[in-house]
Amino acid sequence: MASDNFVDYVKIHCTSGKGGKGSTHFRREKYIPKGGPDGGDGGRGGHVIIRGNTQLWTLLHLKYQKHIKAGHGGDGSGNLKTGKDGEDKVIDVPLGTVARDGETGDFLCEITEDGEQKILQKGGRGGLGNDNFKSPTNQTPRYAQPGEDGREGWKILELKILADVGLVGFPNAGKSTLLSVVSAAKPEIADYPFTTIRPNLGIVKYRDHRSFIMADIPGIIEGAHEGKGLGLRFLRHIERNSLLLFLIPADSDDIRKEYEVLLNELKKYNPEMMHKDRIVAVSKSDMLDYELKAELRAELKGLDFRFISAVSQEGITELKDEIWSVLNDA
Repeated sequence: MASDNFVDYVKIHCTSGKGGKGSTHFRREKYIPKGGPDGGDGGRGGHVIIRGNTQLWTLLHLKYQKHIKAGHGGDGSGNLKTGKDGEDKVIDVPLGTVARDGETGDFLCEITEDGEQKILQKGGRGGLGNDNFKSPTNQTPRYAQPGEDGREGWKILELKILADVGLVGFPNAGKSTLLSVVSAAKPEIADYPFTTIRPNLGIVKYRDHRSFIMADIPGIIEGAHEGKGLGLRFLRHIERNSLLLFLIPADSDDIRKEYEVLLNELKKYNPEMMHKDRIVAVSKSDMLDYELKAELRAELKGLDFRFISAVSQEGITELKDEIWSVLNDA
């Protein structure tokens, strides 16, 4: 997936259809010159609907489609004929898409299953025809309801990518390198912070033709839960991962502190993420000899971690075994 084509946030203007007006028709037939009211109801206005689609991975198709409009309902007519409902406008979105109100930011709905539909903007109700207003004291009502106006407003669609494993770490922790080694994904890799500015997905092949999906999340920095370094845009992608793989480089000044900072950012953003399974790995461990590894094990006593190196392949097979075991136990 080309990084320029990965769009995980769009703001669209939705306009639902107006309801059709009710009819004030009276029955007129041969030998029945003064029939009663038989005006039908107006049809409802079209809804703006979002629908889950497993074939989509991004919101790119909505990037340049800012205005979404549904059809208007048809007017009622004689012989109790109801007007045609307005045409619904259905927007396909990838699974993991969250809809919010564009003005208040309030949560509206989330799409998690293929074919699941949610109304984003409800169409106006059709007006009642004069048949609905007849009574013993008013046998010839000459009025009917107009259709209800449609609604319009800005909506925000955010994508939380759905993956089995999410890579969590500071910039330059080696997340993109690991993904490029264990999968066919080709993320941008360079020796400077924030090389990755959009999530990358890769399918990791495992034994006996099995596989799992790994997501390379852009690097987190301290204060990310407050929006620093576009932290809020990055953190939401971690919410839908089954397992979190924390990567801390071997040349870090304080591995334990770095892990605690990352954990704290996730906790402040969403405390529920503390219940996710997690694995801690010290990356770039090809830079360490046996003595340095022994020293680190002593320093990090009480912290469950393993050494890996995407360059030398050290610990990669064992890491995949552990990930598979945790995913299937869960």
